[in-house]
Amino acid sequence: MESIKNIFRIGKGPSSSHTMGPQKAALVFLDRHPDAKAFEVTLYGSLAATGKGHLTDQAIVEVLSQVAPVEIVWKANEVLPFHTNGMLFKSFNESGETTDEWKVYSVGGGALSEGKGKDDFFYTPPIYELKSIREIQQWCEKNGRGYWEYVEMCEDRDIWDYLREVWHTMQQSVENGLDNEGALPGPLNLRRKASTYYIKARGYKASLQSRGFVYAYALAVSEENASGGTIVTAPTCGSCGVMPAVLHHIANVHDFSENKIIHALATAGIFGNIVKRNASISGAEVGCQGEVGVACAMASAAACQLFGGSPSQIEYAAEMGLEHHLGMTCDPVCGLVQVPCIERNAFAACRALDAQLYSTFSDGLHLVSFDNVVQVMKQTGHDLPSLYKETSEGGLAKGYVL
Repeated sequence: MESIKNIFRIGKGPSSSHTMGPQKAALVFLDRHPDAKAFEVTLYGSLAATGKGHLTDQAIVEVLSQVAPVEIVWKANEVLPFHTNGMLFKSFNESGETTDEWKVYSVGGGALSEGKGKDDFFYTPPIYELKSIREIQQWCEKNGRGYWEYVEMCEDRDIWDYLREVWHTMQQSVENGLDNEGALPGPLNLRRKASTYYIKARGYKASLQSRGFVYAYALAVSEENASGGTIVTAPTCGSCGVMPAVLHHIANVHDFSENKIIHALATAGIFGNIVKRNASISGAEVGCQGEVGVACAMASAAACQLFGGSPSQIEYAAEMGLEHHLGMTCDPVCGLVQVPCIERNAFAACRALDAQLYSTFSDGLHLVSFDNVVQVMKQTGHDLPSLYKETSEGGLAKGYVL
């Protein structure tokens, strides 16, 4: 597995696969052809189907237009074999002749791939030897260590500085989201709710206040993402509100040290990494179970660790977080990362806290393992029709067009 730094990417929303990934690809192609006289970028499958709502074209044009005019070609009904989020970049000289072509895929969480395995331009050697949560859990129990200590053993020395920056960015995105008001960009004219939820939560008695704050924090980050603000993928932009909501709430209420929060982030990263390696975190490939479902699993694991969970209890919490999102479709209305995406983050954050509590009450023993659920999620995602995988052609998105 690669570094967990790639699970936690700091950047601007609204979409890691449809905005961050394509923009990164455009930067790579521009670096190769700084003297090009024109560019053409063809978007395939899900990228084309919901690209306008996700600002895919704007992200690409913003980069390439610095050098030459850019034409975007939309082919929503054509899906390339490797991944539904396919792109074909072309550069042209002054005579209009093609000087280069490059096929690349945005595979989720802001990551890119050429689909070439070890020969891929974006290939990085794995730094984690163990490839399943079962193996990592066994290592923890054998050595009397935690999941975060396995991260420390495998990653570079700067991992804690990086995760500290991730945590600070998450906190700032919560604060920014609570402070901002007004309508989100796009034709839905969706009003921001985070500030109102936060104010209302402060007026409730303690037993209800807790949930209200978690809702507010998740809404705050998700609304920042929807407006193109700076967030952290965890594991994607579309699910970026879950982890910050859970950790920000726990840190505020229980006064955990920053080091403990950062160690919890590391554990969450391991669980997200396992899903990314053994299945997918791309909504366009497996539906929203791969985004919000995985975010819930990550937050469940982090919370359980903070409250003293054993390796088996942490695994159980993450398993429940993902299991109870199996089959969740990715059906953004108008192709925007707003409805139902924003509310899903709020509910998943609360579900993560439920999974943590349920697991803590248990002895950690259970029938279905996290690794089993990951494989079921992968198969379920493949079985879902394409109209339920970030194309806005079915589900809640049906009947809404830009």
